[in-house]
Amino acid sequence: MKNITKLLVPLDGSKNSIRGLNMAITLAKQCNASITSVHSVNTQSHSSFRSAHADTEETDEGINEIMEEAKRKVSKHGIEFDYKVMNGDIGYSIIKYAKENEFDMIIIGSRGRNTIKNMLFGSVTNSVLQSSKIPTLVVK
Repeated sequence: MKNITKLLVPLDGSKNSIRGLNMAITLAKQCNASITSVHSVNTQSHSSFRSAHADTEETDEGINEIMEEAKRKVSKHGIEFDYKVMNGDIGYSIIKYAKENEFDMIIIGSRGRNTIKNMLFGSVTNSVLQSSKIPTLVVK
């Protein structure tokens, strides 16, 4: 069995994504692994699908706050931490980044912030579970 040394945790600020981060911290301490968090801003090519606030400084500040808080939380445990903010289809971006950077595991919350969108377009978690070849742990 392969050692777990690199964990990927998608974060959107929801309670479930924070639970995913907490689980990653627990696992990282046991395995001496690093944690990388990602946040993907869903951008579509057609402007009618774009969020009205997708490109605002306020959104950028919110994302940076989430990631800096995660960095503080992880650093308290002496765990190496990094983060990346991406644009594009959220599930695809997570899977692509995980594969390209050879993560050992994805730890993801069972549901993110936007439950109405999840009902209409399918959840990011489900997309990652169905499409990723990397072991994925879903945290409720």
